[in-house]
Order: sequence, then C-alpha cells, then structure tokens
Amino acid sequence: MKTMSTGEGKTVCVTGASGYIASYLVKHLLLRGYTVKSSVRDPSAIREKHNTYLHSRAELLNPAVKGTLNVLNSCANTSSVKRVILTSSIAAVTYTGKPRTPDVVVDENWFTDPEYCKSLKLWSVVSKTIAEDSA
Repeated sequence: MKTMSTGEGKTVCVTGASGYIASYLVKHLLLRGYTVKSSVRDPSAIREKHNTYLHSRAELLNPAVKGTLNVLNSCANTSSVKRVILTSSIAAVTYTGKPRTPDVVVDENWFTDPEYCKSLKLWSVVSKTIAEDSA
C-alpha cells in the first residue's frame, strides 16, 4: 500500500486509540506519514474488569468527563495544537427511550438521554454521552 507524505514531520495525539473509530484513524494517520501519540485505557483492566467496572458510575463517569475536558483544556492552552477532532460513539445517539421507526431521522437533534440510560444502568453509554456533551 502506497503511503502519502502529507503528514510527514507532523505529530498527532489520538486519545482512546483502542476504540473502533480511533483505531482506524490511527492507521490512516500512520499511512499518511504522521507521528501518532495515543492513549488507551489500561490494557489489563479492559480484560480483567470488563464485566465489573462498567457497573460503577464513579469509575466510568469521572474519567470520561474529566479526561475529555483535560485533553481539550490542554489543547486550548498549547499554541502548537492546530486542530482537535473529537470522535463520538454511537452510544451518544442511540438510547433515547423513543422508538426508531422507519420515518425517524437520526441526526444532530437525536441524542441519548442520560437519565434514561441511568435507569437501565447503561453506565458506559452514560459516560460517553456526558463526556461528549461536556466537550
């Protein structure tokens, strides 16, 4: 596969690089010659705690919201940062409690309802939705 040199000499930071969208973003940035610095959750914690930590609100909500805001604040205070791209999750637009019929258009007005998700104990979805809203 031929690489394009558009990013040669440029460095990009990708948070949550093990996520679905971010992993493809990293791949394409590398193919275009960018240097990529990334962050992921503790790899051992993903496997070992996957079924337990998702049920704890504080362990999921605080890092998601604070982490997103910390990255954005750091970028805002660094003159070398030219652009920030915040990728979302389908979780932020899926859980509304309303039926999605064929005539429903899912667009920027269709957001997940955190209260609805809390009632269903969907903590991962709540954390992604609140983090995106905070950004």
